[in-house]
Amino acid sequence: MSLLRGRFGQQTKVDMERFGSSIDVDLVMLDEDIDGSLAHAAMLGETGVLSPADAEVIAEGLESVRAELHAGSFVPRDADEDIHMAVERRLTELVGDVGKKLHTARSRNDQVATDVRLWLLRQVPRLEAALAALVDALLERIDRDGETLMPGYTHLQRGQPILLGHQLLAHAWPLTRDRGRLRDARRRFDRCPLGACAMAGTAHPIDRHRTADQLGFSAPVENAMDAVAARDHAQEVVAACAIVMVHLSRMAEELIVWSSSEFDFVRLDEGYATGSSIMPQKRNPDAAELVRGKSGRVVGALNSLLVMVKGLPLAYNRDLQEDRAALFDAVTTTFDSVSIMAGVWQGLAVRKDRFEQALVGDPSLATELADHLASRGVPFREAHEAIGGLVRWCDETGRSLDQLDRETAASFHPTLADAPLETLLDPRAATARRTSFGGTAWSEVQRQVALLRADAAD
Repeated sequence: MSLLRGRFGQQTKVDMERFGSSIDVDLVMLDEDIDGSLAHAAMLGETGVLSPADAEVIAEGLESVRAELHAGSFVPRDADEDIHMAVERRLTELVGDVGKKLHTARSRNDQVATDVRLWLLRQVPRLEAALAALVDALLERIDRDGETLMPGYTHLQRGQPILLGHQLLAHAWPLTRDRGRLRDARRRFDRCPLGACAMAGTAHPIDRHRTADQLGFSAPVENAMDAVAARDHAQEVVAACAIVMVHLSRMAEELIVWSSSEFDFVRLDEGYATGSSIMPQKRNPDAAELVRGKSGRVVGALNSLLVMVKGLPLAYNRDLQEDRAALFDAVTTTFDSVSIMAGVWQGLAVRKDRFEQALVGDPSLATELADHLASRGVPFREAHEAIGGLVRWCDETGRSLDQLDRETAASFHPTLADAPLETLLDPRAATARRTSFGGTAWSEVQRQVALLRADAAD
């Protein structure tokens, strides 16, 4: 019989037991729940709420329950409803009635809130470390292939020649900000709800600062009602995860496009690609595609958490039981995706010569001509108009910019008569000229790499 049916005259219906049970999800927090109970029992013994002997018996019993749960010799059931009641039931079976004293001065409301925050306190740093490893993989790739010439795109149309390192840095910086968002979130959820009880605190002489300290929190949550009702910490972490996944999805999309036969720019390691069940030649970029697909799952988890608390009155409501599935899945999925993407970048093969000749005379060099005119005092809008006409002439005559002679160039603007066309229309030289802060020049790429490495060392 459930430990919570004293007020009722009949048992919970079997289908309701199954519907209301969160055991499968809660087992993720097995160690956090045991640790929270150990800290609570120790504090009760220290403050005199329990005798030291009872506190010691409870602690020994809790460690036995932990061992049984890990070994699989104790399996919670739907009638337990959640991990807290399962642990308490088994504890009482092992140590007798003294086990029933453990729940003094606490509620399942503050228990679950503590378990979740403690789980986050342990898991979020792992995700931060995974993001750092992904950034490091990008930086290593820049060291190896960063000077590779490629087109930079806007609207998926060639814009200007850039270095691969420049584009990879445009992925690395957002990931660094993602780490910062998670660190910020950790600073806010690093508060312990234990001892808040159902919502109003307790008359027992407990020491909430002591339990917070034992569990590794910086302090208790200030308000008991807020301690059990708040879920913005879960929303904030999942929001950060959703942003990470969107960044990964954009990265994955580029890898998928780049690995196509049409682009033929990169080749995924065989360990991160799969074949086709019917087409023998296929080399599908499944790792990147799965990451792209899983981004929707994490965005959905955020939406679920936001909608779940909309309109809920304070303090605790059973709706909040649904937070863990979304939270755990979002954090785990994000961690796995970040780790997979690090492996993809580490094993990737880049075709360094892919665009060396393809960009010679390419229309993406038109800006070089416009900038040259502007540097000679021609108003940029006038220069833009003139070079636009020149590009149209190339389209109509089927010529590339490197086939341009001085006489033809001067017909579009007289200042081009003495322009160093060969230098201006050299795609690699074009990247080297862009030395402005944050530009694609190799010196700027190296500067940013050094900054990112210093950030990772902090």
